[in-house]
Amino acid sequence: MLSLENQKHAFSIELQSKQYVKHISISDEAHDRVLFEGTLGKLLNMSLVEGDVLELVGVNGVLRISLTREQLQETIKAASQVKP
Repeated sequence: MLSLENQKHAFSIELQSKQYVKHISISDEAHDRVLFEGTLGKLLNMSLVEGDVLELVGVNGVLRISLTREQLQETIKAASQVKP
């Protein structure tokens, strides 16, 4: 299985309107989690931008995460080998 734990992967989520934000939670505590939930809506496109950014474009917004083609292929391969 591909280990991504030592790799840093940046991400951004851009929504067309705050109406698509389901929940956002940010704590003042140093050890608490940050949670952002929303809906991209119907998926319009999925592509690799500049070779290392996976971009999911939905009707409500865009999600981007730094992930190379090789990492994506290894992850898909590992996931397909997992028996249900």
